Amino acid sequence: MLFKTRKEAGQRLTSDLKEYANRPDVIVLGLPRGGVPVAYEVARGLNAPLDVWLVRKLGAPGHEELAMGAIASGGTRILNKDVVRSLGVSEQAIDQVAAKEQQELERREKAYRGDLPPLELRDRTVLLVDDGLATGASMHAAAVALRQHDPKKIVAAVPVAAPETCKEFKVKVDKIICSETPQPFHAVGLWYDKFDQTTDQEVRDLIERAASQQPTRA
Repeated sequence: MLFKTRKEAGQRLTSDLKEYANRPDVIVLGLPRGGVPVAYEVARGLNAPLDVWLVRKLGAPGHEELAMGAIASGGTRILNKDVVRSLGVSEQAIDQVAAKEQQELERREKAYRGDLPPLELRDRTVLLVDDGLATGASMHAAAVALRQHDPKKIVAAVPVAAPETCKEFKVKVDKIICSETPQPFHAVGLWYDKFDQTTDQEVRDLIERAASQQPTRA
């Protein structure tokens, strides 16, 4: 166990991101749901605006905890070809899972942000934050979708990650920050004392609280 809670993890991650503090071009995007409490602490510590960036894991049929890929805002789909091939998942099965997750992605976007407009990402330095990296499928999909909005720089930042995944991300984003890379890794939740599921209401509360602290949303 490295962290008691996601809040503590976010506070420790902030110390690795000090170079981005008090910069008008910096935006923090949290990956719902578990990444948002971490991202909130980062945004607060750096005095930066916070928003959500929606990604849904595509669980392999019959092995739902295993990510065969992910989808993100903007219609982006990333597949883990090794997982798809090893399990023999058909294109039809992938489409069915993706359609279901797309509905949930759209529901969450409305639930989390409410009437708040999304932040302008063009020419911004975006800190893409989650509570950890295992396979990295969700973060990769998030980064690919984010590129479509022409940010100046994408920095992926997590409190804990599988060492090999952290290394792989050096070519997927402009910069990767992994505060801890324990070996063997196994799963993100093993490194938290408390790893309860973050609720939709908690995410919305954090986004609204951050917006009240940073009232200007471009």
